[in-house]
Amino acid sequence: MNAVTKSKGKIIASKDSLTRSIQRLCFQLMEHHGDFSGSCIIGIQNKGVWLAERLKEKLYQLDPKLAILSGKLDITFFRDDFRKGNKILTAASTEIDFLIENKRVILVDDVLYTGRTIQAALQALQQFGRPASVELLVLVDRRFNRHLPIQPNYVGMRVDALEEAYVQVKWSEEGDTDKIIMFDSEPKQI
Repeated sequence: MNAVTKSKGKIIASKDSLTRSIQRLCFQLMEHHGDFSGSCIIGIQNKGVWLAERLKEKLYQLDPKLAILSGKLDITFFRDDFRKGNKILTAASTEIDFLIENKRVILVDDVLYTGRTIQAALQALQQFGRPASVELLVLVDRRFNRHLPIQPNYVGMRVDALEEAYVQVKWSEEGDTDKIIMFDSEPKQI
């Protein structure tokens, strides 16, 4: 694991706040997708997958009779910047064992910033069929500095951050405490 230089970050959402946001998002999903019979949830690797799994777990707690198809999507080689830089990229796994043909896809990621990750995810999804629709769910919407006309359908919280600012979601799955932090600039890896 890479070490991160000490950078002043401000916690903008605690574990409790993050848990409440996930529950609220689940209620919204249930309103729009009913029993999920024609829908599926696809998390973008890595942190979008962790959020998708939390959503699915909470949805089952709210209604154990739901039948939710879910998958994991890697976008590494669909990114518009994957050939830039000098480092070799390592792809995560894509695990979608069903066709998304005519399904209502709920695409899940942790932070929406420029929109480029979502563009890559939409391209990667095409390998699995033509969905009836694609909706976007994000935990954090960084409303400013969008490079592409992509907007979320479901949002945990909106953050107004200047371009230099960096919003990071920390998860217990990565050995941290669940929280959302905003830094003045992107933390440097050392």
